[in-house]
Amino acid sequence: MATEKHLVLLRDGRTLIGFLRSIDQFANLVFHQTVERIHVGKKFGDIPRGIFIVRGENVVLLGEMDMDKPCDTVLQQVSIEEILEEQRLQQQAKQETEKVKMQVLKDRGLSIPKADNLDEY
Repeated sequence: MATEKHLVLLRDGRTLIGFLRSIDQFANLVFHQTVERIHVGKKFGDIPRGIFIVRGENVVLLGEMDMDKPCDTVLQQVSIEEILEEQRLQQQAKQETEKVKMQVLKDRGLSIPKADNLDEY
């Protein structure tokens, strides 16, 4: 089995890095020594996940990482707690922005259905 690290981007936006151990005709993946990498601005944090199985329909991108190539981007690695707090603050700010957008649209007489109500249409 190959010993190169691979990166996989999932449909829900998560990024996983680990050693690819298995892949099948449906693009189902098995990773070993997996970490979930969270990026917020110029910071990142890695959360250890161990063995990770990914269903093929959730794979957006899969690629081999070149660990010898120098990185052009300067990113600061931070603790798991710090990156999770940064992520929470980023999501909170995004929700507030969405609320303001929805209110502006509502004030102009436009109505946008919420994502959880799309099944009704």
